[in-house]
Amino acid sequence: MDIEELKEKIRTFNAKEVLVEMKDLSGSMLDLAYSAVLYSNPEIAKEVFRLEEMMHSLLYRLRIAIMLGARNLENAVEFAGILQIASAAEKIANAAGDIAKIGMSVDITSYLDREDFEEAVINVRIKPSSVFKDKSLESLKLETETGMRVLAIKRGSEWIYSPDKNERLREGDLVITSGPTEGIPMLCKMATGRDYQEREVEREAGVNIKRLTEKIADLIADMKNISELMVGLSYSAVTLYNHEIANEVKDLEESMDRMKEELEILVMEAARGVTEKSNFNELRGLLHIAVSSEIISDAAYEIADVVLRDIPLHPVFLASIEESDEIILKMEVKNEEIVSKTLKELKIETRTGMFILAIRRKEGKWIYNPGDDAELRKGDLLIMRGPREGEGKMREICGDFKDATY
Repeated sequence: MDIEELKEKIRTFNAKEVLVEMKDLSGSMLDLAYSAVLYSNPEIAKEVFRLEEMMHSLLYRLRIAIMLGARNLENAVEFAGILQIASAAEKIANAAGDIAKIGMSVDITSYLDREDFEEAVINVRIKPSSVFKDKSLESLKLETETGMRVLAIKRGSEWIYSPDKNERLREGDLVITSGPTEGIPMLCKMATGRDYQEREVEREAGVNIKRLTEKIADLIADMKNISELMVGLSYSAVTLYNHEIANEVKDLEESMDRMKEELEILVMEAARGVTEKSNFNELRGLLHIAVSSEIISDAAYEIADVVLRDIPLHPVFLASIEESDEIILKMEVKNEEIVSKTLKELKIETRTGMFILAIRRKEGKWIYNPGDDAELRKGDLLIMRGPREGEGKMREICGDFKDATY
């Protein structure tokens, strides 16, 4: 890119639009990266690499635009917070790229248990009897009906990434989706007309190896789940400018460090007696996944650090959050009918597409990453993320009809 072309891009630059794109891109890249690993798919990995280059370009232009826009000390301080968050988003994207590289080089699916993932990645092929056939993504409303989001579609030899809402699914399409594990059976039934059956993974016969493999699988799943939770909580912290949530991100970052160390020990223990190079490559791939998950958690902490250090945020950042594909909601439980019911009973994710990041009890206690057995109480404050279309359903469920988008 020559200097004149760069100048033209800066002149037409919209910081708010770029921040929206960076936030949405980093989230999509994580989902696609894990898709590449779970299915050992180099084509999806290449798309992650392409998006990674796009993120580098966006951050570069954002830095130039912000330097040009800072007219005084107050502007500079507010823009510093935006730059810190944008740089962290780029680090998340880089970590996604590193995860995708594993999908290009080695098959580690035998060490991964999808049922342990809070947000699973799965592919389904559209069968002749599918209710999806010839329907647009907008009309299907998959996120608010099943909780599942379409990441990509493979049609013949062509890939369609981040498909438009007007894209119509066709018979034979291979659809890559991400969402809560409880949404998988419903999605598969609708796509194929048949009940979903989880693929069984063959593991090593040795009792000790099997034990280590299961421990490694559990840790990898925990690190993935927690790193993604941290990203959601960090954006919630800055959107709501909440120190309690930001401090939880800090505590989780320290937990991730300990989990990485534990995984390193397990992998070294599993490597004893291994003679095949392919097995070594698998274990090396697991370490790369762990390192990348820790990098994601570090980046999430950088985002939350803006709140912990009381850095004021420029209004353009809050405006970008409001226009993002994935919104942050804060909503109070007022509906008596859902009081004392568990999250599992309410099936919030599959009904609305919203993921509950935290519950704040009326007396002030916080429950982060609540489990399925968490019961809702009247006056609970729910912090959640998900598609904009899910807000209306959540208001109906909670009985909170105030303006709840932040």
